Amino acid sequence: MSITLTPAALARVQRFLAESPDAIGLRFGAKKTGCSGWQHFADLATDERAGDSVYEDGGVKIYVDMLSLPQVDGTQIDVVKHRLGDQFMFRNPNANAECGCGESFTTSADLA
Repeated sequence: MSITLTPAALARVQRFLAESPDAIGLRFGAKKTGCSGWQHFADLATDERAGDSVYEDGGVKIYVDMLSLPQVDGTQIDVVKHRLGDQFMFRNPNANAECGCGESFTTSADLA
């Protein structure tokens, strides 16, 4: 599978990369936290780390660490208008449930 960016997310990430000369791409993954177990994160990548899976979409490299990959593989990253600004939105096929506030998620592996 892979990690993909919608046109809106691609444009946003390209703008961030243009403003950050030390960045080499997007670092994306999930960390154990929140009331449901996992929370997505996205930040600019400044290095490639051992064990990273590297995807490319629209010329943007996306770095995913090996511990996050089972939770986020297949995710589409989007940018949506929210109140007075924009925010990243993650369409993750591995997420089976979300907490009430929508900040964290669980996977089928968590339920086993």
